[in-house]
Amino acid sequence: MVKVPVLRMGKVAAPRGADHALAHSIFPAKTAIVDVNPPASPWIDRSVAAQRTEKAGLAAPRSEVTLDFVPPVTRRAPRSAIARRARTDWTHSLTNSLRMTDTVLVSAAVFAGILVTTDGLSFPMESPGFTRNLMMGLILGLLWMGSLEVYRTRDPKVLGVGPEEYKRVLSASFRVFGFLGIVAVVFRLDAVSSFVLVSLPLGLVSLTGSRWGFRRWLSHEKSRGRCLSRALVVGEPQDVRYVIKQINRKSGAAYDIVGACLPGARRGAVLKVDHLRVPVLSSIYGIADTVRHTGANAVIVAGPVPGGNQFIQELGWRLEENAAELVLAAALTNVAGPRIHWRPVEGLPLMHVDIPHYSGGKHTLKRLMDITVSAAALLILSPLLLILAAIVHYDSPGPVLFRQERVGKRGTTFHMLKFRSMVADAESRLEELNTQDEGAGVLFKIRGDPRITRCGRWMRKYSLDELPQFWNVLAGNMSLVGPRPPLAREVSGYERHTHRRLLIKPGITGLWQINGRSDLPWDEAVRLDLYYVENWSIAGDLMIMWRTFRAMIRPTGAY
Repeated sequence: MVKVPVLRMGKVAAPRGADHALAHSIFPAKTAIVDVNPPASPWIDRSVAAQRTEKAGLAAPRSEVTLDFVPPVTRRAPRSAIARRARTDWTHSLTNSLRMTDTVLVSAAVFAGILVTTDGLSFPMESPGFTRNLMMGLILGLLWMGSLEVYRTRDPKVLGVGPEEYKRVLSASFRVFGFLGIVAVVFRLDAVSSFVLVSLPLGLVSLTGSRWGFRRWLSHEKSRGRCLSRALVVGEPQDVRYVIKQINRKSGAAYDIVGACLPGARRGAVLKVDHLRVPVLSSIYGIADTVRHTGANAVIVAGPVPGGNQFIQELGWRLEENAAELVLAAALTNVAGPRIHWRPVEGLPLMHVDIPHYSGGKHTLKRLMDITVSAAALLILSPLLLILAAIVHYDSPGPVLFRQERVGKRGTTFHMLKFRSMVADAESRLEELNTQDEGAGVLFKIRGDPRITRCGRWMRKYSLDELPQFWNVLAGNMSLVGPRPPLAREVSGYERHTHRRLLIKPGITGLWQINGRSDLPWDEAVRLDLYYVENWSIAGDLMIMWRTFRAMIRPTGAY
């Protein structure tokens, strides 16, 4: 160990800006830089901070302070500290549980392939090729588990987040069996067919099913404030406020915000974010100590900070000592991960965002899925459609189907079909109800609308009135998944950016349908629709349709 002399400096002015960051990066251990009287700012609730300042006798102008600098002996993070944090981290418990579950499921799938031979099911020991199949199964199981590990299917960053987790499981599995197929052709191994026909489908179903179960459990835990990474948000107040809003937009977010670190702020202040009061735990130069004291797992840099890139680099080094990850929040929002690519240029990491396409290959595939599913739905649900039609006919006078002009792709109009859920003269009575409008933006909403019929109320609750829209999908006017189909009067009140909702076909369901339906504020509905327009995918559509089915079983927000 190299002994480094302690350098002591006294009566020097507290450094500012980049020099301040540099001072802390060079002398991080025993540093005392105090911003005695930070300027007043409208984003800080001074009620708590002011009382503490008066009691501490710190209501004085900026002054010189004594700095005791102790240079670090090494940059390497203490292994024991990282190990202790890792052992107590919930992500490691979840990862280990997934690994054990995968081992059991893969073993069961492989053993099922061993049992099924070319002669059919038989007692394994009586099969002449049992020993050979057993060896092949053992090799297959090891390769399969290794592939799941190599493709990072248990990476905490993808667990419970979008379709990426499922994609990795499928990719890892198909690559193993692709390799197995090549080996079977080269060495003429007929027994491989039992593994391909039995082990592969059984393994895929069980692995994806277990991931879905773990995802449900993780979502349940996060909604109750457990299994979250404790995070500090660093940056200017407006950037910090925006990041916290985005993270807390819905329950079950990945982070539990324990506090903020703001330039020029002192501990005891409070940052107001909507209905939340986020404590300001330190200035940006006390982040490492704050991480250590709060047990934070992550530090989110919300935007530009004094000191720039050098400060962020030095911050990353300091966080290694506490095994906390450094997260940089990009100013770009509402862009899906597959459209974002990092490409280094001369050591400079540049973020590229793919241009969204509104025609082409995947749109053709989407149309094929629309035709197949809508035709099958109309055929399978035809008895239910006839029953609902009879109920509507006998419940109140008027036509069974309600035809209403809606605006579709590129501003074209079409007649959307629904089972009539209101009285026959509902449109003519709209003017007298305008004073009771509860909707935001251009939408017209009334809880307990008096125009709704008896059967219409429960049909709307379970979205049964929208089943005839499968015909609109089959005809090509709508899609299974897409933005909400607007009325012409609503489109006339759109802001400029809202017209982007019309770049693709409207859908029977969409993000708005599974995130609150009629309870959703207008601005949030627009945000979700615009996000879908630019970032949709076939896998995402399948996920939305599945969540729509769940929303119909447990309906909320429909009126």
